[in-house]
Amino acid sequence: MNDPVNRTMLLVDIEKFSDRDDVEQAFLRRMLYDVVDRTMERAGIDETLRLRADQGDSVMEFIDPNVPVPQVLRSVISELPAQLKAVNRMASRAAQMRLRTVVASGFIALDERGIWVGGDLNHACRLLDADLLRAALRERPGDVALCVSQNVWTGIVRHHHLGIPAEEFHEVTLASKNGPLPAWLLGPVPASGQTAPSPGAAGPAPTPVPDASGERPGPAGGTEAGPSGGGSASTSASAPAPAAPPPAGIHFTGGAPAFGGSLVMGNQHGVSGGRVDGDVVMGSVGGPARPGRTPDGHAPADGSPDQDAPSPDDRQPPGTGEAGPR
Repeated sequence: MNDPVNRTMLLVDIEKFSDRDDVEQAFLRRMLYDVVDRTMERAGIDETLRLRADQGDSVMEFIDPNVPVPQVLRSVISELPAQLKAVNRMASRAAQMRLRTVVASGFIALDERGIWVGGDLNHACRLLDADLLRAALRERPGDVALCVSQNVWTGIVRHHHLGIPAEEFHEVTLASKNGPLPAWLLGPVPASGQTAPSPGAAGPAPTPVPDASGERPGPAGGTEAGPSGGGSASTSASAPAPAAPPPAGIHFTGGAPAFGGSLVMGNQHGVSGGRVDGDVVMGSVGGPARPGRTPDGHAPADGSPDQDAPSPDDRQPPGTGEAGPR
């Protein structure tokens, strides 16, 4: 492997490249090379000052350190979107492309098989593949999303060089398989996309779920009142549930209640939705005994109750009904 050399790295990737068929992919690759070449030429970066690595759906440009990094950044911020727009407006919808881009710097080396390797290059590739950068391109109306590495921000962007709007860059932390990666995104941070949590930061506390009694588990094993409940937010033991109220009705304890009206005998069920056990006398109390009943209205103890005789109210008045012999 050759000795590592310092290079400015420009990585450009086509969005949803794998969703196209073979013919469309071949056309998009040619258009990608044309857009990058014209962008570099318009920026005054000669072809001899850059090396290219083909990644299929993406291209990597390793630019000579004698080329100022602000010159590279200005071309990516202004010239690349202009060249891409010129290509897309002449292409069909299936042949149009949108690009994710990364500008980074660091050391790279060429191994025995002619492949560029290095930790700084791995870092730049993970920025290019981050979900947050994908979401940024997906949620914005433009066709280019740009992210720069931390060292490019520190050494170049934050100093407000001409044509580099430092105030439009936002610090982000990207999630990767090797942990969180700090970077700076040009333009608004997307609402979606995965960001890496800060080290040691705890996630949001789960919302307690009410149980059948309407209470939610509280801290230290206590309980917390549910939406319709009250009481203490945390208790060491659950209070006994209140007894259910008795059903509506009339309840008697002892005594001999009497009502005016008819006579009810025996166990009665379904009396206006209630239940009557035993005999209930309805009418005047203390009057003459009815036929087949004792003076207190009960049936004789030594025999089964006889059929009730008609009450005086049920008798026909004189002069009505069937005529008898005169």
